Amino acid sequence: MKYILMMNIPNAGYGVFGAWTQKDIAANFAFVKGMNKTLGESGEFVAANGLALPDQARVVRAGKDGVPITDGVFPESKEFLAGYLIVDVESTERAYEIAAIWSAAPGPGGLPLNMPIEVRQVMSGGAGELP
Repeated sequence: MKYILMMNIPNAGYGVFGAWTQKDIAANFAFVKGMNKTLGESGEFVAANGLALPDQARVVRAGKDGVPITDGVFPESKEFLAGYLIVDVESTERAYEIAAIWSAAPGPGGLPLNMPIEVRQVMSGGAGELP
């Protein structure tokens, strides 16, 4: 089963990352890179990406004749999606274990961030998955 693990960061949290030391940033990136490598070796890694900062986000809707209408930036939002990881695992419990590992990625001074990670199954549209 595939799951998407999403790290949402408080709107105010983006500025905090700019105050991290280079050592703390390197430690965080090394942790995530190592986690992804381990998941790749176990066959559980599908994809992972960080996302652009919220000031580059737009909501798009179809206007008349399908012409895109954009809206944004939305500074009133409390949280923004910072990045995601897609895994292919045997159980929901394993997806939760991976989310907990990612949540504990090191932050300033090496202390665990304990960021909330949203876990949702990726629906393939197969029989029994959709209502």
